[in-house]
Amino acid sequence: MPLFATFISGFIFLSFVLWPGSPVSAAITVVDDSGQKITLAQPAQRIVSLAPNITELVFAAGAGDRLVGVSEYSDYPEAAGSIRRIGGGNGLDLEAIVGLRPDLVIAWQSGNPSRSVTRLLELGLTVFISEPRHLQDITESLRRFGRLAGTDTVAARQIHDFEQRHEQLHGRYSGQEPVSVFYQVWDRPLMTVNGQHLISDVIRLCGGRNVFAELPELAPQITIEAVLAANPEVIVAGSGSEPVAANLEQWQRWSGLSAVAHGHVFSIQRELMVRHTPRILQGADQLCTLLDRVRVKKSGQ
Repeated sequence: MPLFATFISGFIFLSFVLWPGSPVSAAITVVDDSGQKITLAQPAQRIVSLAPNITELVFAAGAGDRLVGVSEYSDYPEAAGSIRRIGGGNGLDLEAIVGLRPDLVIAWQSGNPSRSVTRLLELGLTVFISEPRHLQDITESLRRFGRLAGTDTVAARQIHDFEQRHEQLHGRYSGQEPVSVFYQVWDRPLMTVNGQHLISDVIRLCGGRNVFAELPELAPQITIEAVLAANPEVIVAGSGSEPVAANLEQWQRWSGLSAVAHGHVFSIQRELMVRHTPRILQGADQLCTLLDRVRVKKSGQ
């Protein structure tokens, strides 16, 4: 090919690749849990997480090194402890979030103040709304976070592991004799979860039945009288840094409760039951073991 023709061909090629507006790389588009389309021109490089469960999911999806800001109580994995805090239960530091120049903010729909999230949108930030309600939603969150960060391969491995562990638990426990369960989220005020909550999904996975599944609120406040009327076979409380006995001691006053009479009052580390992350299957494994122990005792009576 003549030198001039070679030059022209190269010029045309470079013009096509580098011309303003030409698609150097395809945009990334996903739909968040509020039904809104989230589009990024390239994989997210600066991510802000507004909830501890979201922080865990971002790390699990392989994008932990992209986090520049996280919410209070983002304590897992250990690497999350060194990332800047941008607020928590008492409110979000909007100025700090904007100052971090994130190309992606991930908010928790039922856990973050809606006014603060709306304000972030008004300020022009790209906000993904996360609201997983079921165990399969965890894998979908991993898939979308991996897509947005360009870490699809890592996310896919986590999804595969999660699905395998979930299937093992489902195959072993879901067809067992139902055991009625009261899950105590908090003791003062006394709170539980309804059938739409992720914890209820875990109870079902283990072959249990949430005695308050029919309540309309996601995390309703209830009375001791309501628990007495439901008479669950098992009481499970989420435990944290506070003494476990403080969460459960009140039930010992009610010896007529089936769970108390048979010694079926248990605790499981709170973070393993309430956070919408792959670690929830650790909590599920513990709960399934407890409910199976109750079945064995019942069958021997």
